[in-house]
This record gives sequence, C-alpha cells and structure tokens, in this order.
Amino acid sequence: MPSQKPYDELTIDSVNMLSEDTAREAMVYLNEQIASHDIAYHQKDAPVISDAQYDTLVKLSLAIENAFPNLISQKNPSMRIGSAPSEQFAKVKHARPMLSLSNIFDPEEVGLFIQRINRFLNLFEDEAVGFTAEPRIDGLSISLRYEKGRLISAATRGDGTTGEDVTQNIRTISDIPSMLPEKAPDICEIRGEIYMKKTDFHALNIAQGDAGKKVFANPRNAAAGSLRQKDALITAKRPLHFFAYASGEISKPISNTHSGFLTCLSEFGFTVNPLTTKCGSVESLLSTYHNIASLRSELEYDIDGVVYKVDRLDWQERLGQVSRAPRWAMAHKFPAEQAETRLLDIDIQIGRTGALTPVARLQPINVGGVVVSNATLHNEGEIGRKDIRIGDTVSLQRAGDVIPQIVASLPNQRTGSETVFSFPDSCPICGYPAIRLDNEAVRRCTGGFNCHAQSVERLIHFVSRDAFDIEGLGAKQIVLFNELGWLKQPSDIFLLPHRRDEIAQLDRMGDKSATNLFNAINSRREIALGRVIFALGIRQIGIATARLLALTYQSLTSLQESCLHAQDITHPAYQDLINIDQIGESVAGDLIDFFAQEENQKLVARLLEHITPIAPTTPISTSPISGKIIVFTGTLNQLSRAEAKAQAERMGAKVAGSVSKKTDYVIVGSDSGSKAQKAAELGVTILTEEEWIALL
Repeated sequence: MPSQKPYDELTIDSVNMLSEDTAREAMVYLNEQIASHDIAYHQKDAPVISDAQYDTLVKLSLAIENAFPNLISQKNPSMRIGSAPSEQFAKVKHARPMLSLSNIFDPEEVGLFIQRINRFLNLFEDEAVGFTAEPRIDGLSISLRYEKGRLISAATRGDGTTGEDVTQNIRTISDIPSMLPEKAPDICEIRGEIYMKKTDFHALNIAQGDAGKKVFANPRNAAAGSLRQKDALITAKRPLHFFAYASGEISKPISNTHSGFLTCLSEFGFTVNPLTTKCGSVESLLSTYHNIASLRSELEYDIDGVVYKVDRLDWQERLGQVSRAPRWAMAHKFPAEQAETRLLDIDIQIGRTGALTPVARLQPINVGGVVVSNATLHNEGEIGRKDIRIGDTVSLQRAGDVIPQIVASLPNQRTGSETVFSFPDSCPICGYPAIRLDNEAVRRCTGGFNCHAQSVERLIHFVSRDAFDIEGLGAKQIVLFNELGWLKQPSDIFLLPHRRDEIAQLDRMGDKSATNLFNAINSRREIALGRVIFALGIRQIGIATARLLALTYQSLTSLQESCLHAQDITHPAYQDLINIDQIGESVAGDLIDFFAQEENQKLVARLLEHITPIAPTTPISTSPISGKIIVFTGTLNQLSRAEAKAQAERMGAKVAGSVSKKTDYVIVGSDSGSKAQKAAELGVTILTEEEWIALL
C-alpha cells in the first residue's frame, strides 16, 4: 500500500526542535502542498483550503527556512509567486515581476519588520521611516498596461513573471478607465485587485443555483472565475470592481512617495481604498491594523489583513527584494480560527528519509468551512511535550494545510479512559529497527531502500516540480509502477518507455496517456544540472543550494569527485566546498556522506546513462565585478552589509562567506578581523568601503 505523506502539520514552536534532515523533509512536503494549493487558487480558481489555512502552511515553511537557511527551496513562498499561467489564455510577460508579499501574524513582528528596514538602509536612530497601511483585498491581482494613455493589455499575476491575457474581459469593468489623462506617463502600468462585493456575490450564487450552475465558495473565487471567462460577455454580466494600489513599469516618475502615487491614481480615475493610512511608527501601524480589523465585518468586500509599505519610493528601490518578495512591504494577516475535537487514534507514517511521524486521527469537525479528520503530531517529543493522549479532547488551529496543527491537549476534559501512546522502536512498514540519535528529535527507520515507504517517497521527490517535473508521473503512478516492480530507482524511469504496451493496458491509462507520459519522460533526458542535484534528495539540499552547486561545479561528476576528495577535510576540495556561500560544515557533511555511499554512487552512474545534465551559464554583465567572488567583513558605514551584498549580487558577483585563494575582493569595514588578515596572507585584493563604492 502507498505510504502517506509525513508532514501534514507542524507547530511553529517545534521548528527549532527539528534536526536538519527532518526539517528538509518537512520543507519538501510543505512546499509540495503550497504548490498544489497555488495551482488550485491562482490557476483553477478552486481552492480547497481557506486563506487562513494557506497562510499558516506558508508560515511553517518560512519558519523552517529561517531556522535552516541552507534548506531554502524555489518551492518556498519566499522564492516563488503564484502558479504558472493557465493554458486557456494567451501569456503575457510582465515588464516588471509581480512580487508576492511576505506575511507576519504577530504584533511583535511589526517592530522587527521596521528594525530590518532601518538596519538595511543604515539609518540613524532619529531618521524615521514613513509607511502606508492598506487593507489587503482578497481578490485577483491584475496588471494594467497603458501606453500613451490608452489601455492596451491586462494580465493576471500568473507565476509573477508571466500572466494570463485577460484584456478583453478587463475592458468590461467600469472601475477601470480605458484612457488616462494627458499628464500620465507614456508607459504606465497600474496594478491592483479585482474583487466582488459581498452582496453581489450572494446574488450571483442565488442566480447560479436557480439556473443549476456552479455556485462559488467565496467572493474571491467568484471574482476570479468571472474574470477568467473565455467569453467576455459573461464577464460583462458579472459585477466586478477594482482597487488600484501599485505600479509596474513607469516611463517617468509620478511621485516620490507611495502615498503621493496613490493620490495620482485617484486623479487618473482609479479607485484607491479609502482606508489607506499614512503611519510613522509601530504604534500607528498597529492602531491602523486594529481599526481596519474592527471594520472587517462591515466592509462590502473581503479582506484578510493589512499591508504595510515604506512610503518613500527611493527607499523602496534601495531595499529591493529578497527572492520574490519586496523588503519594503509586509502583509500583517488576521488570526486564524480554533476549534476542539477528540483524538481517536495515532498512526505512524514513514517519510522519504525514514522519519517516523505520528499522525492523529480525529473525530471529524468542520472548521473554517473544511472538515478536519487528521493532524500530524510531528515526533514523539512533541507528543510528550504537549501531553497528548489517545482519547484526549484537543484544541486545533485551523490555519494551515488541509490538516491543521494541534495547539494543545485539554487535560481538564479527560474522563480517565485516555491512553498514553507508546512510540514504536521498529518500522511498521519494513520491520527494520527505528533509531533515534541523541542529537535528533525524530526516530528513523534504518531500512533505507529496503523500506518500501522510503523508496516510494524518494521517487516521488525525484519527479517533483523543482526536480525532474515529469508530467503524468505522479504519486499514484509511482506507487503502482513500484508495486509492479517496474520502478525501483530513478534510472528505471527512463526505461518505462520500453514497457509501452504493458503501461497502455493499465486501468485509466490507454495509448494516448501512455504516449504523453513517454514524451514527458523523454523530454527530461536533457535537464538543468541544478534540478538533477535537487532531485537526488540529499539532506539539506534545497533547490537554491542545488543551483548554487551546479553553478560552482558545472557537472554532476565533478561535484561527486570533489565530495569524495572532501572526505579528507585537509584536502583543498573540502575548503572549496565550505567556501561556497550558504554551504557550511553541516551541509557539506551531508553532501560528502551522500556521495561516499556506494549505493548512491551506483544510483548516479545508472542515472547518467540515461540523462544529460545541462550546466548553468553565468549571466553576461558589463559590471566591473561580474563573475567575481566577493567577501565582506567588518562594519560598513555607508551601506549595511545586507544592502552591500544585495547590490553585489545584482551586479553579477558571487558573495562568499569566507576567504580563499579564489576570492577576488575582500571589502573591509571597521573591526574587520581575521578575514582581512587571511586575505593579506593569500594576496587577495583588499578594498575599503570607499574604494568599493568607487569601483562600482
């Protein structure tokens, strides 16, 4: 039988208790869920969870990223926006990416947000940062492009880089002007949110129900579904509205502040949310947040939080973005729902790396519009810490994945019939011993590829979205092919086309589906090296780190040989490995351990018989530091370290954490310490902050 997913829920408090291996497994699973929900929400307009549930899922993923920076993955919310555009519409490439927003949930995080901005900009204590606070509209993001005052195109967010062309449908919305005044820039992209009012939503659902048609779950779904009609006449009959709140490409500045920009938008004929407020402190931001929250039920449109934005546009430009979210903005989300139910039993699931994860089976309960019947208890330590027993009444926080987190057990409601759960010391799937190391929170099966659950989960990871991404080869197919004995290791995937007749005869397959699957497999015989490294499922190696390794080593063979040499920590290969930015001793250790195993060496060799990994190329840049390896040390005065690093990376440099013979420049601030000394010993060029700025 197929193994079940091991990380249906985590608690924020327990993230720091994770081992790095467990954290990586949790992140992979959480991000697979996020990607699935993004497709349902952004592409299909048919989400299966509430926004609050999705937000906590994202928060858990980001908490793991913060605790384990080496595990950053392109699937992580900080690295990815939305979902790929639907094939139903023509595609439009955004002139400037449509960024996503990072979320905060607790009042204390507002102060931390402001502190990060001050540190990045290196501001004096008495230099205040102004903000705007705006309701976060629960609708569909749109970018409107005007040229010489005329609306020429409209596109959805899509994946942040490419969206769907919905121009004809947008023209039916009265809130959106077809022409801008003469004073508007020649190129003017205005971004905002399409939404449907609550009263209009209820009226639409009544009409849909009376006509025997699909009813919508909420106003956001109704707005998105109405806009994504192939027939613009249908959209024209739907009561859609638009709030403008941001810009894309602008040929000349409209204002030097965001608040001034919003004023100009009103003058251009757009509707700007009237609750938008200028703020100058943590206290004023929180006061606006609570005021908007108090009005939430009275508003004619849905909101799910408040967005804080740095008001000065030049500071926004300096702050830039981290991954795919701006540093200068943050969404402060409203809290999630909670409920109580009974824990009926606890099962054990086995993950890709052998982790034994306890899963609570719950008395089904409807929370936030979703029926909940399962929740992951994470590990045996978590069960003990929360004193969770079979038969307990437990408190659930309905704010994440389809499966929520258990906040606590409720001992005061015990009857005496509850039982303490005894954690197994052997794998319930393969029977191999399950061992918990002293420095880890999880217990792991020692069966490896002999354990059916682990082998299947590793194969599922291998074909996941950021890995080989083979369309038509999902978890169900992998489980089936594994049970039939056709698919035991990654290289077997590329032998599946030899079983054309057998696969075509399978239930729900047929010739067409089989042909599509084989075409998808064959299209991956040439594939980016970073994807291959990520697909191997090495502990702590997320997609971002995999791409960094691909850029550094340029081939899988070179990476493997270097890791084999690096088993000797005195070998130069070891120093080269840990000198890579974001690769520390722990990550290096997992890489070395993986390639040192004879079983994995054979796995790689068999795989390379069928695929050709494509090495990444360094972008061509005319900057004086393009392709150079840079190390910053000491305290900089004119720039913060974070801004200096971001600036260097934008100009094509690689920023390393330690000095080696391969380092091109070491930029020293005050109290530079041992790195400057080592640079001098190695003959590496040393620049002061002033010389660095002059070079740029």
